[in-house]
Amino acid sequence: MAGKWGQQDNPFEEVEIEVNPFSQPRPTPLPHEPVSFYNDIGAPVNMPLDTKKDLKKKEKELLAKEAELNKREQEIKRREDALARAGVLIEPKNWPAFFPVIHVDISNDIPVHLQRVQYVAFASLLGLIICLFWNFICVTAFWISGADAGPKIWFLAIIYFITGVPGAYYLWYRPLYRAMRKESAFRYGWFFMFYFFHICFCIFASVAPSILFLGRSLAGIFQALSVIGYSATIGIFYFLGFILFVLEGLLSIWVMQRVYRYFRGSGKEAEMRPDAASRRPSF
Repeated sequence: MAGKWGQQDNPFEEVEIEVNPFSQPRPTPLPHEPVSFYNDIGAPVNMPLDTKKDLKKKEKELLAKEAELNKREQEIKRREDALARAGVLIEPKNWPAFFPVIHVDISNDIPVHLQRVQYVAFASLLGLIICLFWNFICVTAFWISGADAGPKIWFLAIIYFITGVPGAYYLWYRPLYRAMRKESAFRYGWFFMFYFFHICFCIFASVAPSILFLGRSLAGIFQALSVIGYSATIGIFYFLGFILFVLEGLLSIWVMQRVYRYFRGSGKEAEMRPDAASRRPSF
């Protein structure tokens, strides 16, 4: 028994085990963590109380501004309705599109059976602008050419343009537009009076008699014949001006006839003479 115990190891004896670190396989690295592991978008974020208060404050401010805008819009609409009931026309400027200076909306403002006449009247307004502008070019070319004309004809050409264009719009085009829009007998009478002067001016300009600074401030037929002997090019310019004034006059006469026929046919002529019925003989 003693021999056996002597041969056995002492259980209380510390045994040193030699471990070779290179004898075991190398440990595998840990797998890579995704980028959003610590920045999960869907993860709830604790918002500070101050930030929530700011958001609520901004929301209240936006609601107050919206309510104020709605109130202003209702006020503007109320005023527009009041003006419409009073007969005041609101005409937003919409022509030309790149720089609106006047209101032109014939398709929506004018009755269908009058739109053609109104379009031609608008064409006559544009035609007058072209005539006066071309007249200014002709007179400028004649003055620059060294002719013994003086600057007076040039200043007259400028006056024709800067007074004729707005004058035509305010004196006869807009009255006709509003007359056809609202069937106003008074505006029809205003249109007839000033459109008659417009036609007379076109006839006078196309002839250009030598009674005002030898008539060379207007590109008419008489001045074209006299200028062509001085310069063929400027003479051609004056002949083109003469043709433009003639076309403008013919177009204006057509508009006058059409408007007058409608005016008489619609009975507006009698409205301008309220005492016409009292002067009729009784049978």
